[in-house]
Amino acid sequence: MNASMTSRKSVWRITVKVPTEAEDAVVELFTRHFGDAASSYVDFETNFASVTVYFEKKPRISPTQRAELAAGFKRIRECGLEIGRPKLSVRKLPRQDWAESWKRHFHPIEIGSALLIKPSWSRKRPLKGQPAIILDPGLSFGTGQHPTTAFCLRELVARRNPGTEQAFLDIGTGSGILAIAAARLGYWPADAFDFDPEAIRVALANAKRNRVLNKIHFFEQNVTKFSRVGPKYSVICANLISNLLISARDRIWARLAPVGVVIVAGILKMEFNGVQRAYEEAGLRLVENKVQNEWQSGSFARK
Repeated sequence: MNASMTSRKSVWRITVKVPTEAEDAVVELFTRHFGDAASSYVDFETNFASVTVYFEKKPRISPTQRAELAAGFKRIRECGLEIGRPKLSVRKLPRQDWAESWKRHFHPIEIGSALLIKPSWSRKRPLKGQPAIILDPGLSFGTGQHPTTAFCLRELVARRNPGTEQAFLDIGTGSGILAIAAARLGYWPADAFDFDPEAIRVALANAKRNRVLNKIHFFEQNVTKFSRVGPKYSVICANLISNLLISARDRIWARLAPVGVVIVAGILKMEFNGVQRAYEEAGLRLVENKVQNEWQSGSFARK
């Protein structure tokens, strides 16, 4: 967190409690709806998860927004997930309480011996030769905790060919975690964009903190308007919802190097077949695939 954030006395949060089997789906719903990555805590005694989004100012939820969320909950229920009777809770929270709660729940993540992602308060030391990324959760964040982000991180490690130049593109960068990881792993050049200017601000701050700001070009862009003409990339990460992955397929495919891989994530497993079909029709083949909870992610290469 930067100084201006820590100096304020409180934050606001919107929370909903749901059975754990619906946790991932509701996290995705909140992230899509509010535009910032949602967090979740699980109470293993009650088997319920609290899904939360944080705000600097008091959020106002209009009747239209409530109706859209209700429709999202209904869709999750129709997918066969037990979701109970979700009720939104809006609460003002002292910032110190918010910060301390993250210290209890956000732990270091290791991708084998190739990468360590940890919060600033963790005393865990990287292994010899293991790049470390310092990333504290903020009001807009992406920390690698979510299965889809974790898949992208593992694929970045797996696709890296040390000693060779590999260009990288991160579509929907959020906190910048994937672009920062790519830079630390040796991908170059590295480009990253997001349609949300606040996400770009956060990503720039995180890149500066990890001393890779000069290695990544961050810019604001809507993927549906991303030019088909421009540099080609060896690895493209697109952690987006399925509709965007399909509608922007030709724009993404056009920027892929002849020997390149597109890593797609953020997809509910019931929607993955549609994404796979669309990308195979474009001449790509599925080379890696993982299902975790309600999510499915994959990597596609040119045939």
